[in-house]
Amino acid sequence: MVPGHGNDPDNGAAHLADLLGGRVAQLDVPLMLEGIDLGEDSPLAQARRLAAEAWGARRTWFLTNGASQANRTAALAVRGLGERVLVQRSAHSSFTDGVLLAGLQPAFAVPSMDLRHGIAHGLTPERLAGALADEAAVGRAVSSVYVVSPSYFGSTADVAGLARVAHEHGAALIVDDAWGAHFGFHPDLPDSPVRLGADLVVSSTHKLAGSLTQSAMLHLGDGPFAARLEQYVARAYTMTASTSASALLMASLDLARRALVTGERRIEESIAAAERLRGLLRSDDRFSVISDDFDAFPDIFAVDGLRVPVDVSRTGQTGHWFRGRLIEAHGIYCEMATATSVVAVIGALRAPDIDRVMAALVAVADEAVHSSGRADALTFPELPAPGALRMSPREAYFGDSEIVSALDAVGRISADTLAAYPPGIPNLVSGEEITADTVAFLRAVAASPTGVVRGAVDAEISALRVLAKGAAGNR
Repeated sequence: MVPGHGNDPDNGAAHLADLLGGRVAQLDVPLMLEGIDLGEDSPLAQARRLAAEAWGARRTWFLTNGASQANRTAALAVRGLGERVLVQRSAHSSFTDGVLLAGLQPAFAVPSMDLRHGIAHGLTPERLAGALADEAAVGRAVSSVYVVSPSYFGSTADVAGLARVAHEHGAALIVDDAWGAHFGFHPDLPDSPVRLGADLVVSSTHKLAGSLTQSAMLHLGDGPFAARLEQYVARAYTMTASTSASALLMASLDLARRALVTGERRIEESIAAAERLRGLLRSDDRFSVISDDFDAFPDIFAVDGLRVPVDVSRTGQTGHWFRGRLIEAHGIYCEMATATSVVAVIGALRAPDIDRVMAALVAVADEAVHSSGRADALTFPELPAPGALRMSPREAYFGDSEIVSALDAVGRISADTLAAYPPGIPNLVSGEEITADTVAFLRAVAASPTGVVRGAVDAEISALRVLAKGAAGNR
C-alpha cells in the first residue's frame, strides 16, 4: 500500500533516509489506520482534544496546509451565518481568497497605521462598532468579522472588546492569530484569543510555537455561534483538507502542544532572550525598538515579547538592505523587513545566541556607513488606501478579463487579488477599482530587493488583469 517508499529506510526509502534519517520514513504513514486515526478515540482524536483544552477551544482541527488553509476554511464556514463579512484591510491574502471562494460580500475596515514604518496595526472596539453601525445604516447587516491580532510587528488588539462588539451586532468574530500560536502559555504573554471570546481562531502553529512548517490549527470558541459554526467548519474542513494529510505534520502539532504545555521555563528563557536583545539595541543610538512606541496607538492592547521590530533607518540604509546583509555576511535571518526596519522573531521554545545576533547587527550598521546609494535608500511610497469595491470579488474573478498595461489599468476593475510580500496583505482585491497610488506602491515593492507581489501577471507589475470592457458589472 502507500506510501510508495514503504516506510522502509533500507528498501524503498533509502533516498529519504540518506538526507532525513530512517525515522522520518518510518513515521511517514498514511491515514485510515488503526492505532493512528481510525475510531472515535483514536490517538489523532485524543491529540485534537488535548489541543482544544490547551488553547481553551470547544474544538480544534489539525491542518497540514498552513494557516492559509485555516483562513479559507473559516471563510467558507462563516458563509453559513450570512453573506456579509467585515474584514480588517490588513488581512492575509488567503482570507481574501476564501472570501472569493465562499461568495462572501466583503466590506473593509482600515486598521491603525504607522505611516513612518509602513506598519498596519489593528482595530479598536470603538472603530469596529462604528464600521458595523455604518454597514447596518445602509441595510448591510454584517454576520461575521475578521481581524488580525497580533500583527507582524507584535501588536495585539483588545480581542475581548472586539468579540463583545461583534456579538452585540450579531456577528461572529474570526481572529487571525497566525503569529500568536504561543499565546496563553506564559503569564508574560497575551492570552489565547479563543479564551478571550473569539469564535474562530486561525493558529499558524509552526511560526513560533514549534511544529513543523506548514502545520497549523483552527480553533472553535464556545461562544454564541459555536453550535452553528461547528457543523460549517467541519464541512468546510473536508473541502480544504488533503485526503492524504501528512502524519509527520500532524504529529508535530501534538508535540508542539505538549512542549508548550510543559515548557513554561523554556518559554521564559525565550522571553528573557528577546528582552535582552531589546536592551542591547537601546544602548546603540543607531537602532531603536519600534514596539517601545506602541503606546501611541490606541488599538494596541498588548505586545508579544517574542517579536523585536528594529528601526535601522539611522544607519542610512533600508531595512531590506540591512536584512540582506545580515543573511549574506552573518547567516542571521530576520523574518521580514520594511523600508525602515527589520523584524526579529524568537521561537517560544528557543533562546538564540543574543550576543551573536547583536554582533551581526552592529557589524552591518558599521558597514552601512561605507555603502553607496545611501541618499535614495529610504525613498518608498506609503501604503495606499483601497480603491472602491465596484462588484463582488467572485463576480470579478470569474468575469471576462483582459491584460492591460499598468498605466492603462488605472480606473479599471481588478480581476485579480494582489498582495505585496512581505507581509502578504492584499493591496488590491478582485472587484476593486485600481488607483494610481496602488499601482505605484505595487511596482515599488516589486522593484525592491526582497519584494514580490503575489497574484501578479508579471514580476515587474508592468501589466494588470482587469475586467474586460463590456463585461457584466463593468463601468
